[in-house]
Amino acid sequence: MNMQQQAYVTSRGTVAYWVSRAAGSRKPWLVFLPGLSADHHLFDKQLEHFTGAYNCLVWDAPAHGLSRPFELTFSMQDMVQDLHGILVQEQIDAPVLIGQSLGGYIAQVYMHLYPGSVQAFVSIDSCSLSRKYYTGWELALLRHTRGMYRAIPWKLLLRWGITGNATTDYGRRLMEATWAVYTRDEFCDLAGHGFRILAQAIEAQPAYPISCPVLLLCGEKDAAGSAKRYNRRWAELDGYPVHWIKDAGHNSNADAPEVVNRLIEDFLKTLEPSPSAQA
Repeated sequence: MNMQQQAYVTSRGTVAYWVSRAAGSRKPWLVFLPGLSADHHLFDKQLEHFTGAYNCLVWDAPAHGLSRPFELTFSMQDMVQDLHGILVQEQIDAPVLIGQSLGGYIAQVYMHLYPGSVQAFVSIDSCSLSRKYYTGWELALLRHTRGMYRAIPWKLLLRWGITGNATTDYGRRLMEATWAVYTRDEFCDLAGHGFRILAQAIEAQPAYPISCPVLLLCGEKDAAGSAKRYNRRWAELDGYPVHWIKDAGHNSNADAPEVVNRLIEDFLKTLEPSPSAQA
């Protein structure tokens, strides 16, 4: 896996990201978007599999990992505009957006702000942004995450978070190493801000239409909020195929990378070549 680190400078901070260009210009771009509090290492197993065969990009989202320090003044729309700036900087057209949890929400806002610009969307343990899926009390909990997290002893919060997100030794070690860079206050502030801007994006109530092929992946043991219920409803109401990843938790791509990689690869084979790939 040969990924070159790059930087995108904003007024709030600098975003770190990594790119790997496959031989030949006809290969699609796979853009990997990790979830809240995770960094680019969440997709290590996917990048090991797909680099060389596809063009790949992964970022540390603003205020995550090496994209720190970063002012916690951004909205979901700001994050999407930063992502768009990175894609413009790298001259990437018609990407396949692959988002885990918060990364899947970012992908949906991206498709809302830049309609017709995405070749396909893979949602990993994420959910629809449509307001119809959420109750008022669920949105209220999202807005008050920071206070709830700060009321939990730090070591207990980490243990609950690590075991709640991953079911395998690899997945749990990965999250433990990822979260080791944060102080207690920084982690709670980041989580609180992330869930708050998610609630704001949902409450804004745009339709968030998706006009490209979609693949939904969700761990059978995903215990994060109501992710399994949301994915069942998403598949039922919008007709998207959902694949349940056996024995995997919220980070199903880390818990079962071989299965997830195969499903993504099979999905990619169904896509028509993008206009940029045909050029």
